[in-house]
Amino acid sequence: MTHSKVMVMSPIFPAALANLDAQFDLVRCDQAEDRETFMRSNGKNCRAVILNGHVRLGTDELDYLPDLELVACTSAGFEAIDVAALKRSGIAMTNTSQALRDDVADAAVMLMLATRRNLLSCDAYVRTGQWGTDGPYPLLSSLKGKRAGILGFGAIGQEIAARLLPMKLEIGYCARHQKDVAFPYFSDAEMLADWCDILFVIIPGGKETYHLVGRDVLAKLGANGTLINVARGSVVDETALVDCLTTGKLQSAGLDVFQNEPHPNPALTMLSNVVLCPHHASGTTETRGAMAQLAVDNIAAHFQKKPLLTPVLAPKYSLRTSK
Repeated sequence: MTHSKVMVMSPIFPAALANLDAQFDLVRCDQAEDRETFMRSNGKNCRAVILNGHVRLGTDELDYLPDLELVACTSAGFEAIDVAALKRSGIAMTNTSQALRDDVADAAVMLMLATRRNLLSCDAYVRTGQWGTDGPYPLLSSLKGKRAGILGFGAIGQEIAARLLPMKLEIGYCARHQKDVAFPYFSDAEMLADWCDILFVIIPGGKETYHLVGRDVLAKLGANGTLINVARGSVVDETALVDCLTTGKLQSAGLDVFQNEPHPNPALTMLSNVVLCPHHASGTTETRGAMAQLAVDNIAAHFQKKPLLTPVLAPKYSLRTSK
């Protein structure tokens, strides 16, 4: 039996790759030395591609894929993918936000606790012997009763809220549309930042959200505020963030993402009121495996003519024109 061709454009978790290989004819662009040449020679007849959101897929690449029907992204974010071009061509797209929401929410709470309770400083206080020479560590402020603002209230934002409720924080949120939840809704980021003590950022990257959290938002968050970013580095104006953290206009920050990865702004690495994580919020074997398998399951659903499990763009294949 002839299987449909699927182009693999980035490394895939091994178990999911084996499942994909068992169902389809794989075209391994991820192993090519020259991606453009490979796509030009092998792109025809590929009806689906699987890749992570850091791999470029724009109009140039689509020209090499005249039969493409589906893009299955193995990550939640997909800013390197030209979604508008896919939409114009009637190509469906899926991502994996549902698979990683628990681990990312856990990481967001971890960063909040580490920043607000000075975990790194406390650890150093014990390791260096300062506890023995200087006495008890200075008192901090309780999390109970603090206001947590969640900028972006999709699957992950809602999981963050679910974890904060038992911790007795007040919760508010900002999203494109008001949700059917009991938490107060704020129509823009500045209003949310002005209300809250801790601002969680969990919105997509891309042009629409570039530097959305800038100097004005950080000023509203204020000298006692904490920024937690588990979204994308592009969402936060890092120059403004460094200035606010350095001058006391912002108390602290917990960052899993940066504008220039894997080489973040050196100024951030020098600050003691920042907790840094190497874009690893979803970095568990269980979740990375589930993300890859969800992408594979979306491809299988497509070719079985079943509804996509996690659609970003619905299929409109009749609009696709070959060149």
